[in-house]
Amino acid sequence: MPEYRISRAKLTTDIVLAVVFGLMSLPFALMGTWADLVAMVLFVAALAVRRLSPAWALGIAWAAATVQMAALRDLQFYDFAVLGVLYSTSAHGGRLLKWLGLVSAGAGALIATVYLQVLMPVFGGTGGLTPQNLFAAAFILIASLAVLVLAWTAGLLARSVRDGREVRRREEVANRERALAEYRYTVEQERNRIARDMHDVVAHSLAVVIAQADGARFAAKTRPDAASEALSTISGVARGALGDVRVLLAELRHREGGAPQPVLDDLGGLIEGVVAAGLDVRRLETGERCELGTGHQIAVYRIVQEALTNALRHGDTSAPVDLRLDWEADGLSLSISNRIPADAAGGPNPMATRHGITGMRERAQLVGGTLAAEPGADGAFHVVARIPAQPRSPS
Repeated sequence: MPEYRISRAKLTTDIVLAVVFGLMSLPFALMGTWADLVAMVLFVAALAVRRLSPAWALGIAWAAATVQMAALRDLQFYDFAVLGVLYSTSAHGGRLLKWLGLVSAGAGALIATVYLQVLMPVFGGTGGLTPQNLFAAAFILIASLAVLVLAWTAGLLARSVRDGREVRRREEVANRERALAEYRYTVEQERNRIARDMHDVVAHSLAVVIAQADGARFAAKTRPDAASEALSTISGVARGALGDVRVLLAELRHREGGAPQPVLDDLGGLIEGVVAAGLDVRRLETGERCELGTGHQIAVYRIVQEALTNALRHGDTSAPVDLRLDWEADGLSLSISNRIPADAAGGPNPMATRHGITGMRERAQLVGGTLAAEPGADGAFHVVARIPAQPRSPS
């Protein structure tokens, strides 16, 4: 089973290079014996599978070296194949094989030294150990160990570079996936904001239109001027709502967050609209205004808009609505109270389960505030919100 997966193109390249190496070694092997030809073929085979299966390559290389030493053959050109095999053990082998390659480099250097300086002189009949042989043996041991370990180290460095590239590639993939997830989350948040804005705009505008239309219908015969004024109000409110809806739809199409958003200064126009629809709004503002961010001001506006719309649609329009803004150093306390109709006071509150209440609460929470909306013991429905001030950056 291969320890390192390679493509067919890479395997073909290894085989071609191994064959080229074999053709280069063939003239030298032909000048030797049959053992040289066998060892050369085995080394060529080891080079061919060095990346497909480094373990097999190492085993075949040891077999080739054994055949060469058994025949008492001297160093040959094909012995350079060992460098490629050791390189592959550290570059492409598993954890165990990687260290077996290093052990093989050390053992191979030692065995080669003993073989060349001890076994060959003894069995070859060229003499025994001499001081010159010992000096040569030390030199051969150091030189062969350096060359073999260098080949193994080069493979280890190549492995580190490859692993580093793979880590960077995975990090890039993870970063892209994280960026995509953040983008999707941002888009979802933006769409939720647009949905809340759409609800606030449509619900508020329709409440005003319905109230004005009912008034115009009753006043059409007896007070034509009032009916005409109501129709004019309906026309203005409808045009304004149509413009707001177009802006929101444009945001959905283009994902733009720079569309104009209401701020605190727009509360006056909002209150005038519901007053014109027949709701008596009594606004009281205390304290000195503190700095609120754009998102905080939008939250205040939308909360007031939704609360007044609910009061117009579900509350007792004959009773006044109290709107109170209490400014403090750390934020704004906002409260809107409207009378509950007598026929609904004893039953379940129709406003308690409206989606608008949830939307108001979410708007307050998004800017770090709180909101409570519930009927009180005094027969009124109370919306109480706390919006924190914009934190000041350190000077």
